[in-house]
Parts: sequence; structure tokens; C-alpha cells
Amino acid sequence: MDRHPYLGNVTAIAIAHRGGAGEAPENTMPAFAAAYALGYRHVETDVHSTADGVVLAFHDDRLDRVTNQLGVIAELNATRIAQADAGYHFTTDQGQTHPFRGRGVRIPHLEEILAAWPDLRINIDPKHDDAVIPLVRLLDRTNAWDRVCVGSFSDVRTRRIRALSRGRACTSMGPRATALARISSLARTVPMMGADCLQLPVRQYGVRLVDPLLVDAAHRRGLSVHVWTINTEDDMNRLLDIGVDGIMTDRPALLREVFAARGLPLDGGAPIPLSVPR
Repeated sequence: MDRHPYLGNVTAIAIAHRGGAGEAPENTMPAFAAAYALGYRHVETDVHSTADGVVLAFHDDRLDRVTNQLGVIAELNATRIAQADAGYHFTTDQGQTHPFRGRGVRIPHLEEILAAWPDLRINIDPKHDDAVIPLVRLLDRTNAWDRVCVGSFSDVRTRRIRALSRGRACTSMGPRATALARISSLARTVPMMGADCLQLPVRQYGVRLVDPLLVDAAHRRGLSVHVWTINTEDDMNRLLDIGVDGIMTDRPALLREVFAARGLPLDGGAPIPLSVPR
């Protein structure tokens, strides 16, 4: 089976979740720029569509939690949303300081991210049904299908992406498909269900989803396994030990250290020879 270009890695990939939400304002150009500067060539972002059809990199359906503005993204146009300070609430010290407040950090258009780093691969989560068609049109117009992988918390949304992409999309499984894959892995098999990869948490609702059995079963079907959102060194090493193909993290600096200690490049290329102590 031919692998999608997004999944051309030979070793595990490091993915900066929302650009590295623990180290810079989530889903913003400073976050993506910081991850890129660290050596990341894979990031994850969420997207919504504005009232006038612009695809934005943003997690929530409202501006309230992250910015200094209020309102539902789908009900506002891009010009209005551009006034919001996307760095307003970011803090790393429980609110004592807000280092990005008032620095002109805006909610970026997905197209800006694609254009800023042509070699960056982006994992995209369309958070609402209304974002699907604008997203597909953008990826068509920018010829970016080889650079992205689309995953969603909606099986219906994921199937629409596959159909509208006319076979060009790299997609992960939706929640129902993921549950079926986990159950099936107990019998050492995983149905593909149109997907190219599994992207899932280690546990959900108290049930462990990621273990060697799942990873091995997925690999036998040619499916990559990416795990989110992993923010401790022990968990990162444990997952790499069982052979996962990608780790998403809010702490890109820490994951880079873990990869470096193992001689792994962040972009999934060939292993780096480790120096032998004399």
C-alpha cells in the first residue's frame, strides 16, 4: 500500500500541539515560529471558518477564553476577528505575567501558516462542520494536500473530507472508528476504515487505548499511530519504546530533548548516530 506523503517518515515524528501551547500562545504565529526554530517540521492546529469563509487556526468556537474579545467565530468576519489579541491570556506562571499581551499577536489564517513555512507539515482538526468546505477549498487552491493530515472528533466530518478531497487527503480515524480499532486490536487486527493513521490519547474515559498490541496491529495494516497530548518525559519515552510513530506535545522543548537523547531527528528522518562515551 502506498503511504501518503505526509506519512513518509522512517522514524517517529515530533508534533507541536497547537504550535506548542505550553510555551507560547496556542495556535499563533509566535507558537509555530518557535516550534519551527526548535527544528519541528510537524505541527498541529485546529481550524474554524469565519462568517465570510476565512479558515482560522483556532481551537475554541468562541474568542472568549484565549483573546480579549468575545463572540462566536462563525458569526464574525475576519476583519472583526483580526482585532482580537490572541496572546492576551497566555501565561506560564499562573497569571502573574502575560508576556505576549499587547504585542500584536493575532489569530492567524491557516493560509498564512502554509505560506510562512513551505516545508512545514500540518495536522489539522476542523472543529465544526461549517469549516469543512472552506478548508477543502483552501487546500485545493494552495495545492497543500501532501503537506497536511486531517483528523476530527467527528466520523462524519472525516468522511466528508475524504470524499471532497477525491482521494488526496491523509486522514486519521474519527472517534467511533478509533474505538472499533482498539477493540479489534485485541484480536491482533485493525480495520483501516479509509484512514491513513490513528491519532488518539493514551487513555480515554479511564480505558487505556495505546499499548503494544494496538501499535503492532496498526503497523501490520500499514497504519501510523500518533499519540496526543504527551507532556512528560516518562510518557514520551514509554510511547517511543513501544514503537509509536508520532507524539504530539504542548512542550516542544522537552520532546526535542527526548528525541535528541535517542538520536531521533524531529522530522522523522533517519536516526542520528549517537556518540559513544570513551
